[in-house]
Amino acid sequence: MLTQAPKGTQDLLPQGSYRVQAVEAIMRQVCDLYGYREVRTPVFEHTELFQRSVGDTTDVVQKEMYTFTDKGDRSITLKPEGTAGVARAFLEGKLYQEPLPCKMYYVSTPCFRYEKPQAGRLRQFHQHGIEVFGAKDASVDAEVIALAMDVLHRAGVKNLHLGINSIGCPLCRAAYHEALQAFLAPKLPGLCENCRDRFGRNPLRILDCKEEACQKAIQGAPGILDHLCADCAGHFDALQGYLAALGIDYEVDSRIVRGLDYYTKTVFELIAKLPTGDLTVCGGGRYDGLIGELGGPPTCGIGFGMGVERLLMVQELERAAPPAPRLYDAFVCTLGRDARLKGLSLVADLRKAGLSADLDHAARSLKAQFKYADKIGAPYVVVLAGDELAKGAAKLRDMAGSSEEEVPFEHLIPTLKERLGRD
Repeated sequence: MLTQAPKGTQDLLPQGSYRVQAVEAIMRQVCDLYGYREVRTPVFEHTELFQRSVGDTTDVVQKEMYTFTDKGDRSITLKPEGTAGVARAFLEGKLYQEPLPCKMYYVSTPCFRYEKPQAGRLRQFHQHGIEVFGAKDASVDAEVIALAMDVLHRAGVKNLHLGINSIGCPLCRAAYHEALQAFLAPKLPGLCENCRDRFGRNPLRILDCKEEACQKAIQGAPGILDHLCADCAGHFDALQGYLAALGIDYEVDSRIVRGLDYYTKTVFELIAKLPTGDLTVCGGGRYDGLIGELGGPPTCGIGFGMGVERLLMVQELERAAPPAPRLYDAFVCTLGRDARLKGLSLVADLRKAGLSADLDHAARSLKAQFKYADKIGAPYVVVLAGDELAKGAAKLRDMAGSSEEEVPFEHLIPTLKERLGRD
C-alpha cells in the first residue's frame, strides 16, 4: 500500500504534466481576454459552508463529501466544488464593496468527492472555473457560456453541444414543486430512498437522480419552463437572444437542473459528442441567492466548473492532445575534467540566454552521452573536449542532419539562437 496511490486518485507524472500546463495556459489566456482575475481558495472549508450552499438534499452533501473533525473539534470538509469557497472569499474579502461585477477564475483547483471512480471522474479531481458576482443581465450568462466554449475550442474539442434551461427562482419554483409533487406522489413508493426524502424537501433534486427506477418515474413529468414567473421567463428569453447574437447554437433541455441547490434561473451543460458517447465537460449556471444565503448582501452570481481530467480525456479521444514540448534546446557533452568544468559554466550561460540546456550528471562515457542526447530529443549537442578547449571553441552538432562544425565560445550562443529561430 505504501507504493500505491489511494483509490480514486492518480499521479501527474512528468511525462504528462505538459498537457495539464497547456490547458491551464489556455484557461488563463482566455480569462485574461475576458477581464477575469485569478482567485485561489483553501482546499478545505467549514462543513456548514457546503451544507448551506450546495444543499443538504444533494448527493454531494448526502453521500460524497470528505468530512472530518479536526483537533479543535471543528467539522471540516475537503471542498467538493469550487463555487462555495469563492463565494465565501468574496464575502470575507468584502469584494462586494469593490466595483461590480467582480469577475474571477480559478485553474486546476483540487476537489474531492467520494464516489465510484470511473473514466474522467476521480475522487480527487481538478476543475477550471469562473465566478461572476454582481451582474444581473442575461448578457453575462451568455458571456460565461461563450468563455467556456472558447476554452474548450482552443483545447481542441470540436463537437460541442450546448444545452440550456431555466430552473426559475424561489417564487416560481414553489408552484413548480407543487406540480411536480402531484405528478410524483403516486410513484413515491418506487423511488429510491434518497428521492423519497427529497420529495418533501426539494423535489427538483429527483430530476437529477441517476437511479434507473427514478429516471423511469420522472418520464412525462411537468417541465419547469411552463411555470416560470415573468422575470425568470424574460431572463431566459434574453439569454437566448444573446446567444443568437453571438452565433452560439443551443438546445433548450428542460431536464438540465444541475446537482447543486444554489442554482437559480440559467443552468447549462456543455457536452462533447464523441464516438464512444456523450460526455459532459462543463456545467454551470446562476446562483442569485447564494451570497444572501451565506449572510452577505443580496448579490447575483453565475459561474461554471470544467473538469480537467474530463477535458484531457476528450482531447485524447478527439486526437487533439498537444505534442510533448522539447526538453532541451541543447545538450552539452564533455570529455575530461577541464571540459566538464567549462561545460557546467556553459550550461549556466545558455540558461541565462533563455535556452534550455543541460549536461551529463551520470558520469557516462562520451558515446553514452551522445546516445542520451538523442533519446531525449535534443536538437543540438555541444561537444567540449581537449582540442577544442585549447582553441576556445566547441563542436556544435546538428542531431537531425548529423552535421558538425567548430564554433568559438563567443559565437556559440548567437549561433544556437539563429539555428533555433530565436531572437
